[in-house]
Amino acid sequence: MSQMRRTRAGADRMRPGWTLRVLALIGYLFLWSPLIVVVIISFDTSRFLAFPAQGFTFANYAKVFAEGDFLSGFLTSLLVGAIVAVAATACGTLAALALRRRPRGSGAVIALLTSPLVVPHVVLGLALLMVFSQWRLTDSVWGIVLAHAVITLPYTFRSVMASLETADVSSENAARVLGAGPLTVVRRVTLPLLRPGVTAALIFGFLVSFDESVISLFISGRHTTTLPVELLNYVEVKADPTVAALSVLLVLLSIIVMVVVNRILDVRKVLRA
Repeated sequence: MSQMRRTRAGADRMRPGWTLRVLALIGYLFLWSPLIVVVIISFDTSRFLAFPAQGFTFANYAKVFAEGDFLSGFLTSLLVGAIVAVAATACGTLAALALRRRPRGSGAVIALLTSPLVVPHVVLGLALLMVFSQWRLTDSVWGIVLAHAVITLPYTFRSVMASLETADVSSENAARVLGAGPLTVVRRVTLPLLRPGVTAALIFGFLVSFDESVISLFISGRHTTTLPVELLNYVEVKADPTVAALSVLLVLLSIIVMVVVNRILDVRKVLRA
């Protein structure tokens, strides 16, 4: 009985007290407060961004859908993000498979693949502009795709590489012993083992591409612009609650995408792997 009492007393001491719960609540409110302010401003009737709100209206959301530049920028960002996610994941997977055994000079190759992470995007965007202007790739979808692929490749490569390093190689060895060829082993054994890393690479590749604005400013033009560039151009002219409404819609879109992906795949398991 005394042992049970000591165990129960120890469990009670392990439970978080009211102080810890209040501090956690304050922390959550601090983290969520910017989003809450943006949601409130998105329904404001004022002509400028201001807080607290002066009134309540849904006209700002209707204006987002009526703005043709926002719609075209969204469609461009969606198309570019999908292409970049697939292309960067494919290149990152091939690079990870080639560097799996750590051949001679692999350190230099890995440093080259991950170098866009340490180069400022302003410098990288200017360099891409100088090169793409000679290749006539500026103000084009494929120019933005190539530019975004450069900055997303490190994320996809590291995601697949991390999954590859933690994968169990015994299945591959068993397949080779049973007579499977190299391509069969990669297609039937290795790639299924890399599914968590490939899935995470696709998600990261799309999100990084969709959110990129600095490099897109250098590559975009009059005819081809992404949604972040359109948003920056809009803010330069006027800053009204329409910007907040668009931000809220993007947050809702991200939540819907994550819910759908989580229905298809267990995102927690994927990211943990």
